[in-house]
Amino acid sequence: MATYNIGYIVGSLSSTSINRILSRALIKLAPENLTFTEIPIRDLPLYSQDHDENYPPEGIVLKHAIQSADGILIISPEFNRSIPGGLKNAIDWASRPKGTNSFARKPTGVIGASTGAIGTAVMQSHMRSVLSFLDAPQLSSPEVYLTFKPGVFEPDGTITDDSLRGFLEHYMLEYCAFVQRVLDANAEGHIGDPESPRR
Repeated sequence: MATYNIGYIVGSLSSTSINRILSRALIKLAPENLTFTEIPIRDLPLYSQDHDENYPPEGIVLKHAIQSADGILIISPEFNRSIPGGLKNAIDWASRPKGTNSFARKPTGVIGASTGAIGTAVMQSHMRSVLSFLDAPQLSSPEVYLTFKPGVFEPDGTITDDSLRGFLEHYMLEYCAFVQRVLDANAEGHIGDPESPRR
């Protein structure tokens, strides 16, 4: 059985982020052939096109982490009905300079939790639009719009609700299968060639 290294990004910079707890839960529920490496975004400076001629180390490290991963999992809250600023900043760093988009052809999942009734539905919609432009294949089903409820998630990511645990375990199984499908298609079509043009 092939093993895939998944780079995951927590879209919140908060030390008490509920989405960091969600990330722990997803890792616990993932199939054994997925390994996980966090891609940190906290210390990135604000992106400016002025950096494109001489990319700073923080941007290079981020791009390398994304390029080295077999797949990307984005676990994020919704801020003001959209993508949190720190996460959008990281996406801008990773997709530049022009022609070196690190997200291209990376199988990607987007999931998130909030305390509101609609979960992170609007953030995910906006994120899918951005990732589509960046040529990042996305798991479109199942969708997860999660309302975070105290007592259901333990700080270590343990889930006390059997139904929710089963649902998220199913999501991770589907994400694993999606990563494998995309990587197989990339290999068969040779579209993963690093010499291929990128946005």
